[in-house]
Amino acid sequence: MSDTIFSKIIRREIPADIVFESDDVLAFRDVNPQAPVHVLFIPKKPFATLNDVSVSDSELLGKLLLAAAAYAKQEGFAEQGYRTVINCNEDGGQTVFHLHVHLLAGRHMHWPPG
Repeated sequence: MSDTIFSKIIRREIPADIVFESDDVLAFRDVNPQAPVHVLFIPKKPFATLNDVSVSDSELLGKLLLAAAAYAKQEGFAEQGYRTVINCNEDGGQTVFHLHVHLLAGRHMHWPPG
């Protein structure tokens, strides 16, 4: 996998508004938010896309989603609602090729998303 902007954020080579960190997961506010709350949850172990994850990484994927849910509860919008999204490859809308979960909240989410 090539070095990405997310890898540089993990290494603290470029700044980010970090809102959560554990041994395995880092979360920071998106610089181009698509909702009043838009936070990206990334594994510190780099995977280019969801297609690159194996069964042995199941626990890490769970940690990503649990971190997003915990953040939603901590910030007080879990009961009102939020959306989590993983884009995969170009047609799926992925622009940074380091697996990440978008957490969007603070407004009504429409369906289909587009």
